Amino acid sequence: MGKLLHTHEEHAAAGGTIDHPRAYDTFVSIGFLGGRRAAYTRVATAARPRAGERVLDVGCGTGYLSRILAPVVTPSGHVTGVDPSPAMIEYASRHAPANCTYVEGSGQDLPFPDGSFDLVISSLAVHHIPAEARPEALRQMFRVLRPGGRLLIAEFRPPAKPLARRVVGALTGPAMRHDPRDLLGTMIPDAGFQVESEGDLPYLLYYVRATRP
Repeated sequence: MGKLLHTHEEHAAAGGTIDHPRAYDTFVSIGFLGGRRAAYTRVATAARPRAGERVLDVGCGTGYLSRILAPVVTPSGHVTGVDPSPAMIEYASRHAPANCTYVEGSGQDLPFPDGSFDLVISSLAVHHIPAEARPEALRQMFRVLRPGGRLLIAEFRPPAKPLARRVVGALTGPAMRHDPRDLLGTMIPDAGFQVESEGDLPYLLYYVRATRP
């Protein structure tokens, strides 16, 4: 199990893709110790989506978070997911609600016009972007948001207790070994965002919520 996710991390470090949707969903569920649905629902709630909004899910993977967001924005809104993996996009598209669309593309080169979205969310995806490309990915998220639009980034955080950290690390590999505060650093304000809040969410998550002035 850990080996497969370790391979995912190696692909991320090289700017590659994760191309096994069902395996990815299985191992992410293991990483959340059975609490994935609750964790992603908390991410969606922290982002404060509204009815009628245009939402972008960066690094959407299998579309799990997008499918949680879709009923919240209602049929008058729309969720667009973007991911560099053709396999993930194909899988997400097959399971898409009527108000979800999935597009192949990378976080550091988002294929959308300026100001296209009211809300950009990236959940458990930034650590898959090569380190040197992360600042550009944040600038791209800024670009595609309308003025006054919002950003929510959520990342894994290691468990506080050493034993739990070892157990979860053994299951999930390098993805759980970074500190998300170090991972994100000053990139969000450096990209032009105003940080509104940040902190921990249950089930091993750390979030930053920001706005585009």
